Amino acid sequence: MPYWFQYKNNNMGLMKVFSGSEVLAMALQEKLEEAGVNTLKKDNIQSARLGGFGNADLAVELFIQETDFAKANPVIEEFRMSI
Repeated sequence: MPYWFQYKNNNMGLMKVFSGSEVLAMALQEKLEEAGVNTLKKDNIQSARLGGFGNADLAVELFIQETDFAKANPVIEEFRMSI
């Protein structure tokens, strides 16, 4: 089950907009980038695997710049309603 966020990281101006499976994260990332929104993907699953930890609770997270939220929000909402 994906999690939808509007979490701000004031240190870097990033906002977490998604946490869930890698497949869904990649699909949303593609749609956001098609709309001209740069994304940052943090793959906790791959990080855990490389570190020797197997944890199914970890997820892939997507972040965007706070300044891109107005442009990204319609894309995120449309994607959320389609899954």
